[in-house]
Amino acid sequence: MTENAKKTFATRPVEILLVEDNPADVALTGEALQEGKMLNNLHVVNDGVEAMEFLHREGKYQSAPRPDLILLDLNLPRKNGREVLEEIRADPALTVIPVVIMTVSKDEKDVYETYRLHANCYIQKPVRFGEFIDIVKSIENFWFSIVMLPSQK
Repeated sequence: MTENAKKTFATRPVEILLVEDNPADVALTGEALQEGKMLNNLHVVNDGVEAMEFLHREGKYQSAPRPDLILLDLNLPRKNGREVLEEIRADPALTVIPVVIMTVSKDEKDVYETYRLHANCYIQKPVRFGEFIDIVKSIENFWFSIVMLPSQK
């Protein structure tokens, strides 16, 4: 773990926003993060409109924390993941938050488009339970133990 990460996350839990409409994937992600090394708060929203309300602290999300990481599905109701990513990257207050795309799609157009919109990485969700857990743990390890993130302001 980098010294910056040790200092930051020793004093507070990691704030993770999961934007996912599949209850099974929400449960698996939560389970994997509970088994992980870092204390975290997992916040879940079920569609793109809710994601933007959370990020802008609107309505019922007025006291929402700023996420340290966003896990974003592409196929969402009301506002899809590409639209959410585009809005995040267009907002100077949000643009530094890492966004990890986690989706079932392996379509090259989806991969290209999300990187064009400046996603930090693109991960195809595995079908097997154990692989899904391993992927989420790897995301946690990489983003909170290896990478140096900007401090929250």
